[in-house]
Amino acid sequence: MLNTDIERVLVPQKEIAQIVKNLGKQITNDFVGEELVVVCILKGSSIFFSDLVREIDLDMKFDFMVLSSYGNGTTSTREVKIVKDLTEDIKDKNVLVVEDIIDSGRTIKSLKELLEKREPKCLKIVTMLNKPDRREVDIVTDYNGKVIPDEFVVGYGLDYAQNYRNLKDICVLSPSVYSK
Repeated sequence: MLNTDIERVLVPQKEIAQIVKNLGKQITNDFVGEELVVVCILKGSSIFFSDLVREIDLDMKFDFMVLSSYGNGTTSTREVKIVKDLTEDIKDKNVLVVEDIIDSGRTIKSLKELLEKREPKCLKIVTMLNKPDRREVDIVTDYNGKVIPDEFVVGYGLDYAQNYRNLKDICVLSPSVYSK
């Protein structure tokens, strides 16, 4: 069944690995001699986060947040809810937010505004995937893995109704799956 759900592979595992390695190198170079608080946005970013932090050669602390704006659908509800907040105080610290995908930009913009109120020394955003064709708000990310077209993707942590996260590649989900 899984094979019939996938229209095609968009970003193969080897390309993902190279993207992550390059991002890790950039981040390491930008924060030489500094410590980072690296924030994983669960659940979608968990695999990207795990791979990325192993490519960053810096002292770091991990923290996790759970945000909700999609539920089980393919379009945002436009309301961003914090389900799990940070446990780490980020005041005067370098913070790197790890996001799986940015499309409308609403979720990450809301999160950025919230975190900036906590007065970090520096707040940067890294995303594995960027979908600028879907952008509804003005948001700039500091580190971008790959720009992709406006297609519904799953795999490498990305899901549809909590399924497909375990795929090693980033794949385009067949519209027949989510238009039933």
